[in-house]
Amino acid sequence: MPIWADTSTVQDLLDQLAKPELPNWQMVEDAIWTEWSKSGSPSMDLLLQRGRTAMEEGDFGQALEHFSALVDHAPDFAEGYNMRATAYFNLGLYGPATHDIGTVLSLNPDHFGALTGLGAILEQSQDADRALAAYRAAAAIHPHDPDLKSAIERLEEQVEGIDL
Repeated sequence: MPIWADTSTVQDLLDQLAKPELPNWQMVEDAIWTEWSKSGSPSMDLLLQRGRTAMEEGDFGQALEHFSALVDHAPDFAEGYNMRATAYFNLGLYGPATHDIGTVLSLNPDHFGALTGLGAILEQSQDADRALAAYRAAAAIHPHDPDLKSAIERLEEQVEGIDL
């Protein structure tokens, strides 16, 4: 978990998110992302925002530069690594993305976004068994994400077959 996030708030939000019946799950998810995005430094927040803006504009190389500066200056800030992993993924650099996801998960084991990203990388790499395991781990934390549910269903058919 990012050292700057309010851990009790994040845990309360994760507990809410895990509830099977949660009509406002998007609001809870957004609140989690807000907490995880707190770097504790205006300078680091600026690097995070500039990187995100570059990603929104499709400039993944520029985003990578911002996120690399962020993790260099805030090596315990999980969201910096998560965003850099996303930039690496979008550049087709799965090795560095996977490495950064490992760092995210060592800092914040509940990071469902990083687990989902790992699943996507493994799926792109034709490793359906491990991709399914990553998606299931993410769904154990965030059971409401419809994209995650469909990824699990798709891979279950591929890995486990279809019942006749």
